Amino acid sequence: MYIAAKGGEEAIQQSEHLYHLLNGELTIDTVRMIEKSMPYLVDRVMGEGSLYSPELAALAIAQTGGDLYEAVLLLRAYRATQPRLAYAQPIEPGEVLTVRRISAAFKDIPGGQVLGPSLDYSHRLLKLDVLDGTREPQEAFQPAEQPAPPAYPPVAGWLREQGLLAEAKADATQAADIPDVTTENVLFPAPRPHRLQAMARADTGGVLSLGYSIMRGYGLIHPTVNELRLGHAEVTLTHPVTGEKFSAGRVRVSQCEVVSPGGDEKGYAIGFAATLGWNEVKLIAASTLDLDMASQDGDGAKHPAHEEEFVMYHTEPVESSGFCIHFKLPHYVTFASGLDNIRKVIQATYG
Repeated sequence: MYIAAKGGEEAIQQSEHLYHLLNGELTIDTVRMIEKSMPYLVDRVMGEGSLYSPELAALAIAQTGGDLYEAVLLLRAYRATQPRLAYAQPIEPGEVLTVRRISAAFKDIPGGQVLGPSLDYSHRLLKLDVLDGTREPQEAFQPAEQPAPPAYPPVAGWLREQGLLAEAKADATQAADIPDVTTENVLFPAPRPHRLQAMARADTGGVLSLGYSIMRGYGLIHPTVNELRLGHAEVTLTHPVTGEKFSAGRVRVSQCEVVSPGGDEKGYAIGFAATLGWNEVKLIAASTLDLDMASQDGDGAKHPAHEEEFVMYHTEPVESSGFCIHFKLPHYVTFASGLDNIRKVIQATYG
């Protein structure tokens, strides 16, 4: 039983005022600065908030002083007030305007490795000269002599051509008929669309923690990144009057596929994950979780990352952070009751 705080309305208002005061003034310039200079942070909030809007995600970050859980909560609350006007067509990886596309499984892949924007191959050093005011102007970016192609074939298709992966099954399900984790109760065993949707908007840290447990050996698979892709995807809609397909614009998307041997009769099984925005760490871990949860547990061994109920419940950012934060609310009635019981036990035992 929880007792609501009463009688401190002025104190509560002052507390909220102090919170916003410490965060600084909320202005459109601050929002624009965050949107422009912190794209990966904005992408994380958009992905976990299940709403593609860099402007609103930047506003949520600025409004909450950078508290990601509060920012995601704000974005999801706003999303819940908006009607769903249409369903977009499925995105084909080979049609995505690709910016980065790498594979750890192969040295050479059809179309070649495309490093794109990344710090994977750089030294992690603080640029202290910025604080000293002695930093030299950044060199101008030199474009390549020959532009890269805008789209690349999926690596999984290449593996299927070589007979290393099972053929993908055609799915004629309409977008409006796909199970939606945002509007339907999740029951277990969960349909795979619920699982993939849950991980697409799951907490990055939670997904990383469980995915890392598999990578360290507490799992049934050993993942290898078959393909990691960042790009801009067309949002293709069907016109409600003419029935013609048209593009409503592009959104940043990322996807990852990992493979592991021994999955089926073709020799390899594949795990998949995708999300709004660019979030590589989360997707490598999420695709690892997807593959591990789908693996058959022959010897009956159990570990948390193999159980879809454990994974889906414990990586939900709004529910998990909300439950954690609720412990700050008054619990003195139940605690006092337990305290009385402890005192009675001590009195009866020790006199």
